[in-house]
Amino acid sequence: MKAIGYAQRGPVSADEAVVEFETDDPQPEPHDLLVEVRGVSVNPVDVKVRANRPPPDDEPRILGFDAAGVVRGVGSDVTGFDVGDEVFYAGEFTRAGSNAELQSVDERLVGRKPKSLGFADAAALPLTSITAWEILFDSFGLREGDGSGEALLVIGGAGGVGSILIQLAKQLTGLAVIATASRPETEAWVKKMGADHVVNHRNPLNEEMAALGIAPRYVATLTETEQHFPAIVELIKPRGHIAMIDDPQSIDIASIKLKALSFSWEFMFARSMFQTDDMDAQSNLLNRVSQLADEGKLMSTANKHCGPLNAANLREALTHQESGAAVGKTVLDGIG
Repeated sequence: MKAIGYAQRGPVSADEAVVEFETDDPQPEPHDLLVEVRGVSVNPVDVKVRANRPPPDDEPRILGFDAAGVVRGVGSDVTGFDVGDEVFYAGEFTRAGSNAELQSVDERLVGRKPKSLGFADAAALPLTSITAWEILFDSFGLREGDGSGEALLVIGGAGGVGSILIQLAKQLTGLAVIATASRPETEAWVKKMGADHVVNHRNPLNEEMAALGIAPRYVATLTETEQHFPAIVELIKPRGHIAMIDDPQSIDIASIKLKALSFSWEFMFARSMFQTDDMDAQSNLLNRVSQLADEGKLMSTANKHCGPLNAANLREALTHQESGAAVGKTVLDGIG
């Protein structure tokens, strides 16, 4: 099959950072689906892995952690899907990714693609939806319908996770949602996603929130946590909860004690990496996301389409992701 991977660790501008090559078709394990990939999107994890992890010695490593496609084969223990089903998923951190014609993926991580969305638009949703869902309902411990009278601050609201987190919070909880944005286009985007209020993360967030007159009980810090952490501790309600997804070098965790705050680190690959007993929670929540999309309650966060999946277009998509200017998600079709 055709695939695109990296043969050289480092920046996306490196010659062998994005290379097309031929490799063997993946062989499904007992719980696997063999999926013909029809749409993909890029994520910060693509950038981090390529920059920090050397590829294997024998051939380039295939990245890609969001996909939508059609089931072409099933493993011996698969019970929930059949050949011909349209699916979407985020895959696994330790296995070959979705930037290929075919991919094997555990059925317990796979949802049914929204019927109302094309493959590329559907591929914008899985990784970020899982992350956002786990922040709301696992980290914060909320249930659908909870949150009336309370507020959520989303730091980095125009990114992939922020875009879907705003929507899920507005559709499934009673929380007021404040999103951060610093440019006219990102402010417009988070309002389109449903944010009730917007504050500027280029300014001290404690001052921005004080001017707004809202003290959130929940804070999802999705970017620049190290920079914002002292302000977060000041602006959040006592006994509130902070959830983080980025990788700061250091934060003063002891500073949350006086307010008796809770803190959690969200990593959506944890269930698959450690083969937890509840791996199928990700399949279930993706099916719920698919239902909400088909009901018109969630919109795809795709905001830039780079065409068919090939080396040149994937390099363009990854360069845009690394620029810091990406709004929502950047997507591509499958390999043509």
